[in-house]
Amino acid sequence: MKKVILSILGVVLLFALFILVKTITFKADNPDSTPVTPIEVTDDALLRLQKAIQFKTISYGYPGQPDSVEFTGFHQFLAAAFPLCDSLLEKKTIQYSLLYKWPGSNPSLKPIVLMSHMDVVPVDEGTLDNWEAPPFSGEIKNGMIYGRGSMDDKVSLMAIMESVEMLLQSGFQPDRTIYLAFGHDEEIGGEQGAGSIAKYLESQGVQLEFVLDEGGLVMEGLITGSDRPVAMINVAEKGYVSFELSITTPGGHSSMPTPDNTIGSLARAITKLEDHQFPYKSIPLLKAQMAKMGPYYPFTQKMAFANSWLFGKKILEVLNAHTTTAPTIFKGGVKDNIIPTSASAVVNFRVMTGETTEEVLQHIISTIDDDRITVKSVTNRNEPSPVSDFEASSYKTIEKTVQQLWPDMVVTPGLISGGTDTKHYQPISENAYRFFPIRVSMAGITGFHGINEHLATDNYKEIVQFYHLFIRNQNE
Repeated sequence: MKKVILSILGVVLLFALFILVKTITFKADNPDSTPVTPIEVTDDALLRLQKAIQFKTISYGYPGQPDSVEFTGFHQFLAAAFPLCDSLLEKKTIQYSLLYKWPGSNPSLKPIVLMSHMDVVPVDEGTLDNWEAPPFSGEIKNGMIYGRGSMDDKVSLMAIMESVEMLLQSGFQPDRTIYLAFGHDEEIGGEQGAGSIAKYLESQGVQLEFVLDEGGLVMEGLITGSDRPVAMINVAEKGYVSFELSITTPGGHSSMPTPDNTIGSLARAITKLEDHQFPYKSIPLLKAQMAKMGPYYPFTQKMAFANSWLFGKKILEVLNAHTTTAPTIFKGGVKDNIIPTSASAVVNFRVMTGETTEEVLQHIISTIDDDRITVKSVTNRNEPSPVSDFEASSYKTIEKTVQQLWPDMVVTPGLISGGTDTKHYQPISENAYRFFPIRVSMAGITGFHGINEHLATDNYKEIVQFYHLFIRNQNE
């Protein structure tokens, strides 16, 4: 018996030693880059961003007609604010979207697209008193600029234009052709904006090296116990679909309810979906992300990342690595003493890489297991995007640019749950990267589409510096 106990202890000790060695030898593999001195960005750039925010380029719903006065006014403002971009680049207006072409000196190189969108989401009138500054003022307070578009996404549009204007002033010409593509309806799907731009480029026979859009950011406070910010270059995005569940019954008087009444039955179906979530899954992209971020965590968390074969499930939960289920709309009933004859609910799913919207539909049907409930999609079925190559030179240039400007940042590829306009470019571009260096904390992330959308003025200058250096790095 003693020998058995000793043998078990020996196995346990060897197992613990194995985990310890894996943790100790788990090192960061971020490549070193020589720091550079960024270009100076003057306060005039802030004045232009303030003015841009004041245009109410709002997307209300699809299909919808944009406010032509606001959008054309914004176009005119851009032409006046960036005269070299307007006069030296080829410009095409596609509905209310803008496409600029900056011809490169080497036509054998595939072009690239720097993307952004000029539309913003509406503001709930009931929240106006909770804003530190009016949402279309562009007001600067305590080093922060407030307003719709300061985070999503006039900030990157303006930063791109600022950087290109400065490069044109210096006489710079890119080796490869660069397109600047600014859609007008990203917030409602981008069909008429980025979708039309992509179709136009396809009709011209354009095949792209890559596109660079919003959707990745610099997270501050993400690594517990470390002050290192994390630059998340998202190389894939989840799919998107919403299904409506509807039921029809005889209804009746509320004084004589049946066990399978209308709303109760539908509520049970939704509860089943929430109780039977899609499983978490690992993919090579997430393994690469763990390898990039893990070495910077304190020892306990580092141990989990280093031994993801053992602790991976918890990490995948933190990374939200599954198809998510979110009931978002519930309708039914007209009076408190009437059991309604019909009710419906909409459930939104963000579809994990490797799964499909059809699999989501089959999951709903089998999980609720109720023939009385019909299921139909009420949105376009956007499948998960392909995973762009995070070993490609184009990705490495983004990584290099970040580390040249901010050597303390951890740079990692990632997966975004939200959707971007990059989906429209899939037919003409193998790779799509989603990143610009907007600094966001966990507390500040609510500014996206929320109250008090704002950005640090110093951060805006960093974003301009990033695009300026990134474009220059394309020539190396």
